Amino acid sequence: MCTNFKYPTATDGTVCVGRTMEFPNVLPWQLGVFAVNQDAQSEVVPNGKKWTSKYGVVGFSGFSNPQWYADAMNTAGLSAHALYMPGHCTYYDPKNDGSDIGIMDVIAFVLGTCSTTAEAKAALATCNVVNVTPKEIPISLPLHIVIHDKDSCVVAEFHPEGMQVVDNPVQVATNSPYLDWHLTNVANYLSFSPENPAAIQVGGATFAPFAQGQGFRGLPADGTSPSRFIRALTMVRFAKTPADQQEAELGAIRLLHGFDIVPGTVDEKPNGAEPELTMWSTVSDLTANRYLVNTYSDPQWFVIDLATTDFTKSRNLALPTGGGPQPLTV
Repeated sequence: MCTNFKYPTATDGTVCVGRTMEFPNVLPWQLGVFAVNQDAQSEVVPNGKKWTSKYGVVGFSGFSNPQWYADAMNTAGLSAHALYMPGHCTYYDPKNDGSDIGIMDVIAFVLGTCSTTAEAKAALATCNVVNVTPKEIPISLPLHIVIHDKDSCVVAEFHPEGMQVVDNPVQVATNSPYLDWHLTNVANYLSFSPENPAAIQVGGATFAPFAQGQGFRGLPADGTSPSRFIRALTMVRFAKTPADQQEAELGAIRLLHGFDIVPGTVDEKPNGAEPELTMWSTVSDLTANRYLVNTYSDPQWFVIDLATTDFTKSRNLALPTGGGPQPLTV
């Protein structure tokens, strides 16, 4: 379960993209840095796709491989996010023509070579995402890839008949099913309002709201993908326009925390054998080139400034920790 959205653009032009990662604690996450002018190749199959990176990339990588990303942004202000798509993802047989690429390599390829969603669309058209699970990965990873620039969003979906890269007009994404289903479902939730409904009279009696917030009555609160899509879209739709970078980043953070999973409330298997957790969350500030990260083990948010990051070599780093809540003397 993952949630992704573009927060309303700030008055000063700041654009922020938020994302949560919900998953059992079974994958070895690290921070990854992918270098500029890095020669790369997808090695999950022989004769895998090759490229040379034009842009530096920072994000959450897995399995000690700084080329395998689940979430990242680049120095050109483009972000990409891999979200789980069980039952709605079909990868393909290798072609052995230089187009074959593993799903975990896709973000490094796109962000290393593209600066806009239009360029990402064209780059993805040269890819054949193969049905191969590397030995390092203990589980299958059915995914779709959500890509944002400052103005637009596209989603790469892997249908049985082939990959489709579709425009995402609402710039919100969750998980299964495909995006077109979620957009159709929006029509079921058109009456939300930040304002309370007016009082009514029935049989001479007046009925009025007891308190604020009844305009969102009926907003789905469960953890399913369709419900989170509607909830994220509604929050983004009515969020106050931030004034500047700080308000935009903090607004995205507040919205993200509304999707945090309380441990024990979502289980993959009976008796809590594999509880889902909000393993980490990110904010990609596409305007200021700042990548903000937060992990399950620490409530503190950390900021990576891409302008001062060393992109001369690719590497993995341990996840940051600030030691939890800090003491305050009063």
